[in-house]
Amino acid sequence: MFPGRVVDLGLMEYEKAYNVQLEYFEKRLNDEIPDTILLVEHPPVITLGKAGDVSHLLLSEEELRKKGVEFHRTTRGGDITYHGPGQLVGYPIFNLTLYGKKVSQTVRKYEDALIRALSEFGIEAGILEGFPGVWIGNKKIAALGLAIRKWITFHGFALNVNNDLTPFSYIVPCGLEGKGVTSMKEVLGHKVDMDLVKKTVVEKFGEVFNIKFEEDTH
Repeated sequence: MFPGRVVDLGLMEYEKAYNVQLEYFEKRLNDEIPDTILLVEHPPVITLGKAGDVSHLLLSEEELRKKGVEFHRTTRGGDITYHGPGQLVGYPIFNLTLYGKKVSQTVRKYEDALIRALSEFGIEAGILEGFPGVWIGNKKIAALGLAIRKWITFHGFALNVNNDLTPFSYIVPCGLEGKGVTSMKEVLGHKVDMDLVKKTVVEKFGEVFNIKFEEDTH
């Protein structure tokens, strides 16, 4: 198994967490650290991917500010999405030269790890061909938005755990008309232990990528 680290950043503003990602990206690029997953929850923020369509933002930036929601254009793939407290965001900083340099396969591995994690909570989820992410029927429970530079990954995934889903109505989630969003809390009918979700997600990423993760601090 490959060595790995998991770093829990707690609740952190989106821009600050992005800078932390870049710090870890450089360290991974220079082989100063092993493959690492950064875990974080963000205060309310809507992010638009580099190829995203700003028309999928249904409120003005001023209206968002009044609701206490930030807006950021970002360097990940994908379209538009929302992050907020109670949602688990993961930023794998992985060196894909270890795993075959296959982007589509990497996306599938992220989805597989999240599907396996959800299964541990009795939630049957899957993929929807042509639509990245993890789905329960026609509702997305986890979004993906990766970036890869010099075969090092950053950005990553967002799993809806206990978060308020209302702010998704401020956007066309991931630019997909006619599709909804859900959360572990909504599916199960009760709040879920976030620490257990974190532990399970990391464990499943370890299974899929053959990495033995150890906890670290930032």
